[in-house]
Amino acid sequence: MRYKTFLLLVIPLLAVTPLFAASKPNIVLIMADDMGYECLGANGSTFYKTPNLDRLAAGGMRFEHAYSQPICTPSRVQLMTGRYNARNYVRFGFLHPNEITFGNVMKAAGYHTCVAGKWQLLGGFEGPNRFGFDEYCLWQLTRRPPRYANPGFEINGRQVDYPGKYGPDIASDYVVDFIKRHKEGPFFVYYPMILPHWPFQPTPDSADWDPLEKKEWPRNKWNRPHFQDMVAYADKMVGKIDAALVQMGLRENTLLIFTCDNGTYPGITSPFKGRDVKGGKGSTPNAGTHVPMIASWPGTIKPGQVSQDLIDFSDMLPTLADLGGDQVPIDRLVDGRSFLPQLRGETGTPRDWIYCWYERDGKRSQAVKRYARNQTYKLYRSGLFYHVPDDELENKPLDQDGLDANTRQLRTALKAVIDRIYEEEKGFPYSQTPEG
Repeated sequence: MRYKTFLLLVIPLLAVTPLFAASKPNIVLIMADDMGYECLGANGSTFYKTPNLDRLAAGGMRFEHAYSQPICTPSRVQLMTGRYNARNYVRFGFLHPNEITFGNVMKAAGYHTCVAGKWQLLGGFEGPNRFGFDEYCLWQLTRRPPRYANPGFEINGRQVDYPGKYGPDIASDYVVDFIKRHKEGPFFVYYPMILPHWPFQPTPDSADWDPLEKKEWPRNKWNRPHFQDMVAYADKMVGKIDAALVQMGLRENTLLIFTCDNGTYPGITSPFKGRDVKGGKGSTPNAGTHVPMIASWPGTIKPGQVSQDLIDFSDMLPTLADLGGDQVPIDRLVDGRSFLPQLRGETGTPRDWIYCWYERDGKRSQAVKRYARNQTYKLYRSGLFYHVPDDELENKPLDQDGLDANTRQLRTALKAVIDRIYEEEKGFPYSQTPEG
């Protein structure tokens, strides 16, 4: 009941515009799970096969400087709410019920809304609806059954098991069916993929695929070849959705965005541009937070665009609100900045910095890592300062006394960002009790 009361209070806070479906683009937001920047051919990989994503990048816009949180739940919370974890992250596997998501915003703007894939945010059968999604097909909502072979899902209030099936097929099929049922639009689909998160095991396209496999593989069986297969299958799922949009004549009126929730699993090392890149999931250097991002919108985004603008996950909610003609929530501080102008070929108002607050379990303790950065330099609240292109592993902090005037000025500006948000943390509204 608390959720219902909250939503009655929230909806008036969202500026609802007239519902002219034809003037609103459809939106499909896809987020892979543990698939770092080095995993895409479009970014320079020759080791992984991602032909569909490469094609979308060639026909649209690829972002060189998109950054996530270091691990899954913190990224999901920031992506969905447009707010830095400093303001609303309570604990792993949980999104506080008082938050407003892009699902709420897009529903208020007149969109049919759907979420399919991995949830990991609690809330029970009603949780996705309360966060603005009309329909859902989710793994890890009320239980944690197998996610790959013989998966279990929660679908609109029901637990459904699929013997002999493959989990990513179930979620992507639901997305395609939702689009078909709402092709008159406008629709918003959020597809947080299950792939290619561990356990690394065969896909239906692997030579050793076994549809009768009953359990997730243990860690001692995980391997890079199967991770390669899973990356390829993630790409295949993106291609399936793109093809469905084309078949239904919706492609030019649909913005498709692809990104990833964090870096690759640390047990995977990938050859990339003449060097080996060890997965950095769970850590704050580039390998944990530098993620692929592609935007495809034929007829609106010019082909072959490569953006050097800074993007972080807080920017997604205001960008979607901008697309739908609606406002961001006005009763709370939203950190993101819309990058819609850049998608349309305009200069927009690119960021000078992005910020990160990270503590996996949400503890307000000395373990928190706080930093601000731009494309080149990165400053932690501890004072450690790095030139990222020359030191992606952050082994060689810069000596403050040796900085030139311009770099000192930049460091001062980044420190001011960190100090300001640190002071604002004192107003953190939530407890860490099981109820939030």
